Amino acid sequence: MANLSTTYMGLQLKNPIIAASSGLTDSVPNIKELADNGASAIVLKSLFEEEIVAEMETSLQKMTSSGFIYPETFEYYEQTDDEEVSSKYLKLISDAKKAVDIPIIASINCVTAGEWTHFPKLIEQAGADALELNLFILPSDFTRDQIANEKIYYDIIQEVTQKISIPVALKISSHFSDLGRTLQNFSTKGIGGLVLFNRFYNPDFDLDSLEIIAGNILSNPSDISMSLRWISIMANRVDCDLSATTGIHNGESVIKQILAGANTVQIASAIYKNGFEYIQAMLEEIEMWMDSKNYNSLDEFRGKLSQSKSNNPAAYERVQFMKHFRSYQK
Repeated sequence: MANLSTTYMGLQLKNPIIAASSGLTDSVPNIKELADNGASAIVLKSLFEEEIVAEMETSLQKMTSSGFIYPETFEYYEQTDDEEVSSKYLKLISDAKKAVDIPIIASINCVTAGEWTHFPKLIEQAGADALELNLFILPSDFTRDQIANEKIYYDIIQEVTQKISIPVALKISSHFSDLGRTLQNFSTKGIGGLVLFNRFYNPDFDLDSLEIIAGNILSNPSDISMSLRWISIMANRVDCDLSATTGIHNGESVIKQILAGANTVQIASAIYKNGFEYIQAMLEEIEMWMDSKNYNSLDEFRGKLSQSKSNNPAAYERVQFMKHFRSYQK
């Protein structure tokens, strides 16, 4: 039988399918369900930088109030309701570690290297096996150039990696002017993995209420193209592991990402659409394909179709449709 085991940031995983950060990973019952159905690791729903900072500021205000005599006694903070979000997050990590025997990866959604960077140490102490930084800075600030934008990423990586010893993954978008070189540079700064690419909030318009609403919340199978291209290009060219996400909706798409060079994949939309048990169906599809090709392990075909091993590397860089549209028939 095919062996689906793999490694990711030094973590030993029984297969390459990780449950991505989402509303599916915000409770112990869901985490147990995901693990029972074959997920090899769990990325917890993200805690936002703003939540950490807001609770810290509220606590400091109360500790310096006239009714609080000893502000250096941080037990006061731990007993207030204002810490509810962060304390619940740490408890979720601890409880999840007790409930399942697969790695638990915490997640923080961040946009600055500010006051929140003390929190990863608490995440490590709670028992998390790794931390994923979900980082996306929309290049819409006209007062800040690309160098200033990218510096924020490097500052965050430095602040976090020097504070904790567990592996750190960086989940980012493709919105960089020099993406390939930027990914290479990120990989040399002490991170254990790059997750390509994050799926972020997209605005839409409600034509009845004339309000801004969330649009295209779940991914589609066609969304795999961007990550597949860049996993293929970056495989064997970065100093860390690669995890693919967005648009991975069946076992076939997992196989493609492994062929491109990914160590793991992260899925959420496929589970939302098909249920927890769909993970097992995806794993069975991978096993059947591997058996049909006489592959005994993922390493035997990992990166087989990456750009660095291709006889036609230019195919990964072609961006024009001319050839295909000429032959396209309605």
